[in-house]
Amino acid sequence: MKATQIKVLAVDDEPDILELIRYNLEKEGFAVETASNGAEGLERARSFSPDLILLDVMMPEIDGMEVCRTLRQEEKFGNTLIAFLTARSEDYSQIAGFDAGADDYITKPIRPRVLVSRVKGLLRRSKVAEDSHSKDFGDLRIDRETYLAYLKEEPITLARKEFELLYLLSSKPGKVFTRDEIYERIWGADLIVGERTIDVHIRKIREKLGSHYIKTVKGIGYKFEF
Repeated sequence: MKATQIKVLAVDDEPDILELIRYNLEKEGFAVETASNGAEGLERARSFSPDLILLDVMMPEIDGMEVCRTLRQEEKFGNTLIAFLTARSEDYSQIAGFDAGADDYITKPIRPRVLVSRVKGLLRRSKVAEDSHSKDFGDLRIDRETYLAYLKEEPITLARKEFELLYLLSSKPGKVFTRDEIYERIWGADLIVGERTIDVHIRKIREKLGSHYIKTVKGIGYKFEF
């Protein structure tokens, strides 16, 4: 996908932040729309259909966490990239963000060039591979083309990073993937995320598919079994 085709929605109640995002991303060829509160963000997302949404957390009317949760409940936004761009840097805020369905959590202040790099990196890492094959593991089918898992033929919707993590682990059943390897393959070596990011995503996958597919290897990482 060319940069000129990529649409970004920025939702923040600080006009200066919105202008910084718009100016620097439009300069790189992105189409950018903005919203100044959560309610407006939901409305703009539904009409604009962005590829990536940058969300502040603390906003009037509806906060960013609730905006993210609401969008994730709508089929249209199942695979839309959502990243929080916020001054809240506490571990519990990051965990809450990933719990809400975010793909990334970026803390302010951030320099314009770094912001552009993070946006491009997130889009690059999240492109669906040219792989239309589905994988079958008994009652579980993982379909890379639709980004869905099927459990006993019932479709299970996973957030993008949840799916990518499941797909990575299932690519080599029985292999133990270290935490460092998972971070690099799913989030990128240049991306700094909270220490519990993997744990949050594993927990959410287990909640949706059951706890028996992904095993914890204490002190090392995770493996897929069926």
